[in-house]
Amino acid sequence: DRGAGARVAALPDDPDAASQCASMGLTVGASATVLRRAPFGGPLHVRVGDVELAVGRELALRVVVSP
Repeated sequence: DRGAGARVAALPDDPDAASQCASMGLTVGASATVLRRAPFGGPLHVRVGDVELAVGRELALRVVVSP
């Protein structure tokens, strides 16, 4: 949900997807906050640390988070 903070608990098993996450700073233990969701299946805009990212919906659904 928008404004909800969470910690990254696990990355996708696929090495390419995990590498893409890591390159954006989405690493296990990182704190992330959902800022907004683009309509029509567009990306999620999240803040990781001081950086705002647009993460594709398919990739975002594969990242496991915990509150």
